Amino acid sequence: MSWSPRRPLAVPTIDIELRSPLWQAAPGAETQVRAAIEAAAALAPAAGEVSVLLTDDATVRDLNRTWRGIDKPTNVLSFPAAAAAKPQAQALLGDIAIAYETVAREALARRIPLGDRLAHLAVHGFLHLMGYDHQTDSQADAMEGLERAALARLGVGDPYRVPERGNA
Repeated sequence: MSWSPRRPLAVPTIDIELRSPLWQAAPGAETQVRAAIEAAAALAPAAGEVSVLLTDDATVRDLNRTWRGIDKPTNVLSFPAAAAAKPQAQALLGDIAIAYETVAREALARRIPLGDRLAHLAVHGFLHLMGYDHQTDSQADAMEGLERAALARLGVGDPYRVPERGNA
């Protein structure tokens, strides 16, 4: 038996831009996003570049209105790139935009750390770039399964588990 080096998994290059000063309230946000995308890429390998914009509700609302015709902010938007024109060039996988205020509101409403919600949305956005969707039950089951597995690698709880309510 001969020894052969293990081939590394495809890991995307991740570029993160902090466009809103609101993200200063979330120290480590860039590290959390990078770790989340790397965890998702371990399950849905992809070589290429991912661009992440950490921004605010106003910017995401503008993007949502322009590209989806929906005039309101949302937590995360994904914009998959077209196939690379040059095979030798590193492919652009796409762009992800995440809105601080919406993420913060959702984390508070779910009673989870902001970083956990951010990680979930980074994984969710990345999986959309990889072609996953949740339009049908079977698509949602597949995508949510990958989200749970990626987040578990980070020690983040199941984002789809409904918390039990106490008798308070």
